[in-house]
Amino acid sequence: MEFPQQQKPAVEVVYPPGVKEITDKISNDELVKRLKVVVKTYMDMDQDSEEEKQQYLSLALHLASEFFLRNPNKDVRLLVACCLADIFRIYAPEAPYTSHDKLKDIFLFITRQLKGLEDTKSPQFNRYFYLLENLAWVKSYNICFELEDCNEIFIQLFKTLFSVINNSHNQKVQMHMMDLMSSIIMEGDGVTQELLDTILINLIPAHKNLNKQAYDLAKTLLKRTVQTIETCIANFFNQVLVMGKSSVSDLSEHVFDLIQELFAIDPMLLTSVMPQLEFKLKSNDGEERLAVVRLLAKLFGAKDSELASQNRPLWQCFLGRFNDIHVPVRLECVKFASHCLMNHPDLAKDLTEYLKVRSHDPEEAIRHDVIVTIINAGKKDLNLVNDQLLGFVRERTLDKRWRVRKEAMMGLAQLYKKYCLHHEAGKEYAQKISWIKDKLLHIYYQNSIDDKLLVEKIFAQYMVPHSLDTEEKMKCLYYLYACLDTNAVKALNEMWKCQNMLRGLVKELLDLHKLPVSEANNAAMLGKLMNIAKNLPDAGKAQDFMKKFNQVLGEDEKLRVQLEMLISPTCSCKQAEICVREITRKLTFPKQPTNPFLEMVKFLLERIAPVHIDSEAISALVKLLNKSIEGTADDDDEGVTPDTAIRSGLELLKVLSFTHPTAFHSSETYESLLQCLKMEDDKVAEAAIQIFRNTGQKIETELQQIKSTLIPVLHQKAKRGTPHQAKQAVHCIHAIFNNKEVQLAQIFEPLSRSLNADVPEQLITPLVSLGHISMLAPDQFASPMKSIVANFIVKDLLMNDRSVGNKNGKLWTTDEEVSPEVLAKVQAIKLLVRWLLGMKNNQSKSANSTLRLLSAMLVSEGDLTEQKKISKSDMSRLRLAAGGAIMKLAQEPCYHDIITPEQFQLCALVINDECYQVRQIFAQKLHLALVKLLLPLEYLAVFALCAKDPVKERRAHARQCLLKNISVRREYIKQNQLSQEKLISLLPEYVVPFMIHLLSHDPDFTKPHEYEQLKDIKECLWFMLEVLMTKNENNSHAFLRKMVENIKQTKDAQSPEDAKANEKLYIVCDVALFVIANKSTACHLDSPNDPLLPSKFFVTQDKDFKNDKEYLSADMRQMLLTGKPKPAPVLAAVNKPLTVPGRRIYVKTTTASDTTSNTSTINITSPLSSTTINKNSNSNATIESSESRVQENNENPTIKREAKEETSQNKTPEACPVKRRGRPPKSASTPGAAEKGGTTAPAVGGAGRGRKRAADANSNTAAESVNSKMSKQNDEGTLRQIDLQR
Repeated sequence: MEFPQQQKPAVEVVYPPGVKEITDKISNDELVKRLKVVVKTYMDMDQDSEEEKQQYLSLALHLASEFFLRNPNKDVRLLVACCLADIFRIYAPEAPYTSHDKLKDIFLFITRQLKGLEDTKSPQFNRYFYLLENLAWVKSYNICFELEDCNEIFIQLFKTLFSVINNSHNQKVQMHMMDLMSSIIMEGDGVTQELLDTILINLIPAHKNLNKQAYDLAKTLLKRTVQTIETCIANFFNQVLVMGKSSVSDLSEHVFDLIQELFAIDPMLLTSVMPQLEFKLKSNDGEERLAVVRLLAKLFGAKDSELASQNRPLWQCFLGRFNDIHVPVRLECVKFASHCLMNHPDLAKDLTEYLKVRSHDPEEAIRHDVIVTIINAGKKDLNLVNDQLLGFVRERTLDKRWRVRKEAMMGLAQLYKKYCLHHEAGKEYAQKISWIKDKLLHIYYQNSIDDKLLVEKIFAQYMVPHSLDTEEKMKCLYYLYACLDTNAVKALNEMWKCQNMLRGLVKELLDLHKLPVSEANNAAMLGKLMNIAKNLPDAGKAQDFMKKFNQVLGEDEKLRVQLEMLISPTCSCKQAEICVREITRKLTFPKQPTNPFLEMVKFLLERIAPVHIDSEAISALVKLLNKSIEGTADDDDEGVTPDTAIRSGLELLKVLSFTHPTAFHSSETYESLLQCLKMEDDKVAEAAIQIFRNTGQKIETELQQIKSTLIPVLHQKAKRGTPHQAKQAVHCIHAIFNNKEVQLAQIFEPLSRSLNADVPEQLITPLVSLGHISMLAPDQFASPMKSIVANFIVKDLLMNDRSVGNKNGKLWTTDEEVSPEVLAKVQAIKLLVRWLLGMKNNQSKSANSTLRLLSAMLVSEGDLTEQKKISKSDMSRLRLAAGGAIMKLAQEPCYHDIITPEQFQLCALVINDECYQVRQIFAQKLHLALVKLLLPLEYLAVFALCAKDPVKERRAHARQCLLKNISVRREYIKQNQLSQEKLISLLPEYVVPFMIHLLSHDPDFTKPHEYEQLKDIKECLWFMLEVLMTKNENNSHAFLRKMVENIKQTKDAQSPEDAKANEKLYIVCDVALFVIANKSTACHLDSPNDPLLPSKFFVTQDKDFKNDKEYLSADMRQMLLTGKPKPAPVLAAVNKPLTVPGRRIYVKTTTASDTTSNTSTINITSPLSSTTINKNSNSNATIESSESRVQENNENPTIKREAKEETSQNKTPEACPVKRRGRPPKSASTPGAAEKGGTTAPAVGGAGRGRKRAADANSNTAAESVNSKMSKQNDEGTLRQIDLQR
């Protein structure tokens, strides 16, 4: 563009002295030279120099001409700008320029010159600084307020200043820029949107990162002008957020970034904006809500933010978004909670309730992030998270999703290591989360192998870090074991047991590799590999990887050597680390970034490697134990008493003696254990004996000194120790000494001579020792024991009642309250069983006699002599002992064969005993024997009777036992190839014939056509069939149907000629067929196999016999299905008496049984009942017993209360007695029975058979009180009435 020519001024221009006329004819250098003098002149002038102001007015006007304003030379322009700035200073407050256009041109010209501030190293920078300083000091730009388009000038000025500022500018430059811009904002009428944009654009993250100084300048400017600019900012956000006018500014899409920055600068800038955000939080657009939530999360979570306390409505509205329907919004809220907890602990209370809800969120990611949020805050400072928040993490350790469970478990483990192991915050913090160790170990009870592996990893890395040196590691384990609760100790013991079992499997696999290759060997290997794979995650993949690993083992001998060393009993922890590292190195393929095969092998190695226990570790544990015994340990500092430390330390060593017996073999260890044997604490001595028993195989040959000291101690414990000590002492002698016969004889002979029934307190330990001696050495002691059993145990002890029991009416008492005589009798029963188990034959018919004795004990309800001397609680103990004894004998095949069906049924009825504890303990013993496959399958049928148990938890426990047992049997069948005979004894479906036979001989089943009794039978059948029919594997439903149909074509082997007994059997079969048909649609298909029936219970009929009779009427089927009879036609109902359908009409009597008319009827409903058809219907709801086990069996406390109620109950006009449950009385008619109005029936399969059934927890005991008084007056003593109502 051509530069304009200088026009001659209208008025002659006066120049300062020495300055010639400035025209376009002179050179640039000369022009600059002359302008410098002019600049100097104006610099020296002040506002009071009126004469000079007038003199140089023409020059001032001349300098504003186009020639200067558009001069191409930047030095000229700079000097002219400096002159103009001084002119505004000198002539202030009125500028010498009157034209608005001219003023605009001048200020735009000056603004352009300010760009020179950018280069601080320029020679002219000082002049640029002078220009800025002058403009800021005089506030020259305020003149522009009078111009219509002043906004253009200001925008240009702001843009220029924000663009030129950089990190080379000193504080003065920034200060003058600030003064210049703030004066324009604060003294103007308002800030336009365009001008506001020039400020706010510097806060956007992209610009902020490009020019940090511009951001700081804008930040400082906003802080200074907050009072003025806040209105303009509010207007901008109002238009964008509320009115949706995004076109008002190019920054509309950055509103949330701007709000965050403005809030960080000064919350006052957003005083009017926050209510608008509350409006946005309630938007219908999920993405919009998400953006607002992200913004507010940053605002509320900022370290020094007080927004939550200053704006409670907005805070509450934000908390509401924790329950937003949009998943990303809830997720964002949960992530925010972490920062909020860390920066604002005072808000934890508000967040807790919302995090509680989100910890149960259906979305896995949200539940996961709740855990991360709480754990991160806890790791920073445990005070930041309250007990409730930690409780949420605790709950999530049982989440259905593995990722969530893993995060929760690992989070708790990290907290435990930081605060409990390293004590980073003192004992108070450690105490707050002391529950973590127990909770983590409890997870080992879960079925998932992933959970088990993670617990093992946590134990090895966080609870007892294997990286610690041996002394520290064992101290950690020693005190951890002492502080664990009972269930956690069991879990830890189980963990070591599982690891030891897996080591055994690997050892067996390696042993197979040493044998010649054969099909049998390959099959055996495959079986071992399958078992190993079951102990690794993802069993399907684990099987493939284990096969591959086995192949590698076969090809690589060095690898086998390393693996053998790893599982060797003598492998130390350090050697184990080397072996694992070496095996891993051999299986690593560098080119593979991920190697799932190697990961699976690592899982296996981690489980079998002894990273904690070796000989050195056991020595360290023994030293800690010695310190506790001597009183020099840090027991109190670790939060345990010395006695607890000693006892738990011995228990720990006892457990380890099972899994690592070789590590104990040292003189020092055994010397310490001998010291423990001499301690007064019975548990300590017992544990020490057991450790000797488990580990002392080489004592006799290698440690003579220990042997000579140990033998007298063991003899003393076997003769005068506690029963448990005596048992362990006998077993210890048998396990570790070669001359065991001599040693046992030295114990047996004096004990057998000293037996005296008149001093029962001194009988218990001798009976225990004698029983175990006869079991361990039957050949040596069977004969002498026979005379002891016949003459002393049975005649003198069991058949005599020397003392009178406590008649307090309780069904159960604590062990300490049981009379010594009864304790001795219980041990006598156990002695009989041990003696028989040792002989393992019935040549002398001793087993028959014993079984008859035990049956008599059950028939007499525990009072064998029937002299009424024994208390009820003692009778409960004896019933339990008798039932357990029969069950124990049944585990030996030679005795199982001679147990009659009647004796089996007597044993089974113990599970329905009136005493809660008898039922509980018997069921547990039954389950343990069945799950180990020790008992025959018929004993699984006993659990069907649990459907009659009045206590809900007992029924639930029985169902879990059934599930476990059936699962174990199915798994065993899958893993092993079995013969047909063996299969029949294991296949769970074959329990049905035993169950049907057992139920048909139920003492309660006296009226086979009555609805109430058939309903009980149906519930018992369903209790078992529900579990069996969960899946229809191999058409098992049809197999069950066929099996029951086959039973209908047989006779009852127990009473083959008894028509009533056979009818009851067929009725139970029909009920079973009814249940199966209503449960399964596939049961009518053809059965794959013809079921075999046990000849001991069923007799085959003639070939021509065909039983196609239906024993259940249509009405009865309808009632069993719905609980209601089939409705009668309208006409048929005319003139019929109105009765309750399906109910027997009772006539009120004045007997004691009236007092029980309001007792609850326990009803365990099946899917066939109407309550299951409509789960929400309460019309047929049954009342569950809610009484505790103590209330159920503690009879006396309820007698007074119930007696008071008796009178009021008798006033009820239509009271009807509840049907009694229990065995039939021995005689059909007795005064007691007649007076009670009880129903009598002949005993099926033998008179007097049966047991009292379980009592309803809510039953009234007043009737029992009356009955017991009447029974005392009964001289015959033959009738055992039911004590409690069902």
